[in-house]
Amino acid sequence: MNNFKLKTESKLVKRKLSDMSTMYLDQKAVKEVLTEDPLIYEFSTIKVPEENGHLLHCISKIYSGKIGSEYFMTKGHFHEVENTAEIYFTLKGNGKLVMQANNGDSKVINMKKGSISYIPPYWAHRTVNTGNEPLIFFCVYRGDAGHNYGIIEKNGMKKLIHEKNNKVVITDNPKY
Repeated sequence: MNNFKLKTESKLVKRKLSDMSTMYLDQKAVKEVLTEDPLIYEFSTIKVPEENGHLLHCISKIYSGKIGSEYFMTKGHFHEVENTAEIYFTLKGNGKLVMQANNGDSKVINMKKGSISYIPPYWAHRTVNTGNEPLIFFCVYRGDAGHNYGIIEKNGMKKLIHEKNNKVVITDNPKY
């Protein structure tokens, strides 16, 4: 018997620079901008059971901006249940989906309105807003996936997305 009751209340989570200050390479720029503590991104979701068989889903919004030369981005994570895939459907804006496997393989995918991005199991992922408006996308993944931010908080991602000479560039992370 299914005891699930649909709840229509949504939960909004906001991440400011102070929530992710170690994620950016240029710590001098972080200290300068931290006095303003800008809102980097937010996501909203409807509560569903965090168990196998259910689908968690959210709408994420990454604001436009930079810390030093790096664009605003999400913290990035692996899933606690590592064999979890995820789908993103871009609703508005332009950005990059940065993915990285445990063995160090990495891939960067363009995100633009109407694009669908697939994150395979066992891959960490982070989204980056490279445009001048908010990057907004819909996400869906298994209910019991969980999030492991620790590895990315400690080591960062292998690839950095930043601006150089008014162009979006992808470079290796010197701290990786």
